[in-house]
Amino acid sequence: MEKHEFKSESKKLLDLMINSIYTNKDIFLRELISNASDALDKLYYRSLTDDKVSVSKDDLKIDLAFDKDEKTITISDNGIGMTKEELAENLGTIAKSGTLDFKDNMSKEDKLDVIGQFGVGFYSAFMVADKITVESKSIDSKEAYIWESKGVDGYSIDKGTKKDNGTIITLHLKENDSEFAYDKYLDEYELKNLVKKYSDYISFPINMMVTHNELKDEKKHEYEEHKELETLNSMVPIWKRDPKDVSDADYENFYMDKFGDFDKPLKRITSSVEGVTSYKALLFIPGHAPADYYNPNYEKGLALYSNGVMIMEKCADLLPDYFSFVKGIVDSEDLPLNISRETLQESKSLSLIAKNIEGKIRRELEDMLKDDRATYEEFFKTFGVQLKYGVYNNFGMDKEKLQDLVMFYSAEHEKLITLKEYVSEMKEGQEKIYFASGSSISKINSMPQVEQVRDKEYDILYLTDYVDEFCVTAISKYEEKEFQNIASGELDLETEEEKKETEKVNKKSKDLLKAMKYLIPDIDEVRFTNKLKSHPVCLTSKGDVSIEMQKVFDAMPNDLGIKAKTILEINEKHPISKKLKELYKNDDKTDFNNYTKILYSEACIIAGLPIDNPTEISDLICDVISK
Repeated sequence: MEKHEFKSESKKLLDLMINSIYTNKDIFLRELISNASDALDKLYYRSLTDDKVSVSKDDLKIDLAFDKDEKTITISDNGIGMTKEELAENLGTIAKSGTLDFKDNMSKEDKLDVIGQFGVGFYSAFMVADKITVESKSIDSKEAYIWESKGVDGYSIDKGTKKDNGTIITLHLKENDSEFAYDKYLDEYELKNLVKKYSDYISFPINMMVTHNELKDEKKHEYEEHKELETLNSMVPIWKRDPKDVSDADYENFYMDKFGDFDKPLKRITSSVEGVTSYKALLFIPGHAPADYYNPNYEKGLALYSNGVMIMEKCADLLPDYFSFVKGIVDSEDLPLNISRETLQESKSLSLIAKNIEGKIRRELEDMLKDDRATYEEFFKTFGVQLKYGVYNNFGMDKEKLQDLVMFYSAEHEKLITLKEYVSEMKEGQEKIYFASGSSISKINSMPQVEQVRDKEYDILYLTDYVDEFCVTAISKYEEKEFQNIASGELDLETEEEKKETEKVNKKSKDLLKAMKYLIPDIDEVRFTNKLKSHPVCLTSKGDVSIEMQKVFDAMPNDLGIKAKTILEINEKHPISKKLKELYKNDDKTDFNNYTKILYSEACIIAGLPIDNPTEISDLICDVISK
């Protein structure tokens, strides 16, 4: 038996491999199965290029086994195998990859999708094993050899007895400790799940003896246990199969099984790109939002595969936040993985794939809106808020990508419409896109300002989601048409004659209005208006922050101190206007003060704002009524 020290700066480097590079112990099986797959690929490639080597791809396989008594896991393959020198070179030198050398020596025309590149995946097994035994026989050697190591102390190489080419790796699992139960890997169900999760699309069968219970006596409900060899992996992923051979039901079942949904997806999106960066994508838009979708801990991302091996369960970099509802997978051989294969290096390839996927999703949604309006509206009612969030997030950088996808309720049509549809139907002479914000359609309908706009036969977009007003503010203009909040004090729908008349009334009543303003310090201005038809009073705002925006800020856990600048507007044509003028003229301070406070409270109620002193206002109303 030959004993050796590890090459490189062995002990420190191996310790780094085991304790730092890999953060998830479960991936040891993925790494060893990937290495076995590479060995099978190498042998098959040799059979195509070397007349002395004959092998059928159908005979190539990986076997997985475990022994609870011996506390071992065994991964076997009948691939190309390793010579004594290759065992020493590939396993005795950390970060030496025989697969990478093999790949580099292949011609461009014959490149295979081999997986291993860095030569460190094998050492991830030391996270769960305190001893590893590798017995291998090369297709080019008559002798088999056994490589064995307990970790940083080095390794030994001895002659073996294996007759056929291939490799057998045996892991002797560590004893359980207070931090981790290593014997969980001696469970059939656990191993099957790990294969399904990480290695389901390895292109060779991964076989394991599994337990089956067969009904022995139906009357006595007796079952007989027996073992049966079972292939654990699917081998050919659904996204690599010929679409003609995959039914809608196949895709739906894949989605529901893969992403744990009980309902069918609303939309399926497929993409296959060849070029500088090649990849395949299979994406789904769910029919409903996940239960935790609006939870701060919700994780977006697509499952990322490299040549059929899952690298990341949720790669967030592949999806912008506004498409975070999309589920699916991306498979590419062109991604530069880091040495542990658990995370990605930043790369142009990843950015390019993400950009292409974003564009593909957006175009599919645009087509759905155009060709299948009912389905799109169903989608929008579920995920529209997320699109609107995307419009104003990042200072509106993505607004042009999304503005044609957002919809708002139309007062004219009494249904959701797009901005393009609104603008295409604007009345002659209409210069602005009018909108109103509120918690519901019925509450917006009752707003005093609606009456004036609708009298002009202008449509109004009803903004009922908390994000809506921020969304239209970010868009600012659509086809050169500015947005106008009808609850703004800057709403300009009066004729020049009406403006002059109102200005004259306010100038004449400046002392009265000043006295009212003094009684209501929370507002910025009091004025008479002609914009109200039948309503006596309303609150409007001026500046960038509207009343509805203030409500959103007020609902936040931390008081940001952001308030709307409000204006109390009183209908100059309403009897209440005459009453106020009489009270002020007669110096009836008590009633004047009471009327002022009541009117302001009424305006707050209409605007959906809280009243600071409801008991006082109630008493005042009773006093006025009882006179």
